[in-house]
Amino acid sequence: MTSDDHREAGQTEYNDAERVADTRAHTGEGPLWHPEEEQLYWVDIPAGRLYAYDPVTDENTVVYETNGAPIGGYTIEADGALALFTHGRIERFVPGTAGTEVVHEIDADTRFNDVIADPEGRVFAGTMPGPDALGELYRIDPDGSTRVVVDGLDIPNGMGFSRDRGTFYLTESEARAIYAFEYDRATGRISDRRTFRETPEGDGVPDGLTVDDEDHVWSARWNGDRVARYTPAGEPVEAVELPARKVASVTFGGPDAADLYCTTALTDGDREVEGDGAGALFRIPHVGGGVPEFRSRIA
Repeated sequence: MTSDDHREAGQTEYNDAERVADTRAHTGEGPLWHPEEEQLYWVDIPAGRLYAYDPVTDENTVVYETNGAPIGGYTIEADGALALFTHGRIERFVPGTAGTEVVHEIDADTRFNDVIADPEGRVFAGTMPGPDALGELYRIDPDGSTRVVVDGLDIPNGMGFSRDRGTFYLTESEARAIYAFEYDRATGRISDRRTFRETPEGDGVPDGLTVDDEDHVWSARWNGDRVARYTPAGEPVEAVELPARKVASVTFGGPDAADLYCTTALTDGDREVEGDGAGALFRIPHVGGGVPEFRSRIA
């Protein structure tokens, strides 16, 4: 484990992560467990590469690759297909097939970053800041309609929902903040933003997140070499150390959703600087309990 005087106090720390796929991804992101496939999917954003890891065979494969377009994120559709978010496009991908079908085109200035489906099949999708404007959070409804629901975000990132489905979490990485919104399941409206947690200087940047079965929030730390767990009140209680400086995202997986999977990044290609496990996929077994992610209905 590493130590840092700026780290949040009050956390129990674990250091038993297993490196399950040494992919050396530039920006490993978006891990999701696919219940029917019984595999863990994730992407390398700039490479436009979609990976799958099978815990039974302990093997990983590239199941889809674009022609140079980034894959910013994806959701699992109600029928098991994947909805891939690139730059202004949403493409439908069926595991086991070779190609994709474009199902939506969105007038976004930059590529999509992190995305999540809500309980009714809508999708919230963030876009990266551009040279002339900050990022935005879109909502795509099952009827195909699209709208910006939050603007002026400096890298919108990890999202999640509370167990009672009344709170929507959104990370703004460059603001070093995780926000909580009131969420209306019937309409998809989010409102009354408040700060759930701010991270101190020197403690890494909050990135992807997931919510567990005890309503605690797990937040990946870019440049913080770990994942931090927070109570519903936003207090730190646990952390998982990883041998990678840039931990990008986190999810629960496995048949009983008890294993925590973490994606990491190797952005400059030097593991002496970014950590021995930079760019790999990690699993922390039996660390807690997850809940199934919601399925999208847009593709």
